[in-house]
Amino acid sequence: MTCTFSHLVTRFFISHLTNELGLSENSIASYSDCIRLLINYACTNLELEPEKLSMEIFSRELILDFLDHLQNERGNVCETRNQRLASIKTFFRFLARTVPELMHLNQQIQAIRSKKTTSAPPSSLTLKEVKAIIASPSTDSLIGLRDKAMLQLFYNTGARVQELADLQITDLRTASPPTITLTGKGRKTRTVPLWAESVQLIEHYLQQRKARNCHTDYLFTSNRGQPITRSGISRRVSRHTQTAAKQCPSLQNRHVTPHTFRHTTALHLIEAGNDITVVKDWLGHADLKTTSLYVEVSIERKRAALEKIPSPASPTHQRTDWRKPDILNFLTNLSRKADYVAKNPDLIESSG
Repeated sequence: MTCTFSHLVTRFFISHLTNELGLSENSIASYSDCIRLLINYACTNLELEPEKLSMEIFSRELILDFLDHLQNERGNVCETRNQRLASIKTFFRFLARTVPELMHLNQQIQAIRSKKTTSAPPSSLTLKEVKAIIASPSTDSLIGLRDKAMLQLFYNTGARVQELADLQITDLRTASPPTITLTGKGRKTRTVPLWAESVQLIEHYLQQRKARNCHTDYLFTSNRGQPITRSGISRRVSRHTQTAAKQCPSLQNRHVTPHTFRHTTALHLIEAGNDITVVKDWLGHADLKTTSLYVEVSIERKRAALEKIPSPASPTHQRTDWRKPDILNFLTNLSRKADYVAKNPDLIESSG
């Protein structure tokens, strides 16, 4: 082969992903993480230096071992494993187009099947738990003001962690009605309404930051004045969850991430009686199937609550099966089950 491995990798990112597919920076970063992990795994297990890697060392077996390594040793869930596999398939599909000799290897890689995953979203938080976490940061410091504003904004908007990290001051509208514009996957933007409390927290943080001569276009920054990173945000969420657990025992030993806030917002919006299409647009879901999962979770929670209450018409406390209503039949084609979520009069509380 005339192309070196490093040359092919460079062409994949610069020519294919950037120029041909036009992927966003976040998507390219995800591909970069995957290929970097694959290279490290191959070098470690084959005892090779990175500059000595060649396409000849890759095989279907090596890829399968790498995927098992991600799941068993790095603790990746099935969804993450499948995402990595999709990135690898894109990489080898590009290689087969560029180097015809790799066509057979590409066919073997494409034949690797994704692992089955559960369709229910990860666990969410109760309103009491959300309040406890948001109340955790001390407002005596600039970092505490920032963290409180970030946590409030996570719950208010259901933003992805990268969407929040990318926010700039110009994305914020404080005039009535207050909103914030999020830039999601594929550079698609959506505008989300803000509670007055969210605006107050953000404005207070920005005022204190300006008083400390920190001038930047980004809405949230690190303690060095640089744009805050995804990992930095995740660490702060984890830290404040641990602190909140002292006052809220149900948070003890809970693994809460920024995405947990996103799932919580989605579920609370559904339970507050909002239309599923409104929630879809609120979260920036590309497919209504994703949003419909929260309908299933909501109805299961209501069933569990109902089973704890004896029926007044049944002295023997016999369980009566639910009869699925005909309304919202369109959900049948969008999810595994079609269940109707009744309107919940309890709206999401806006206090932080």
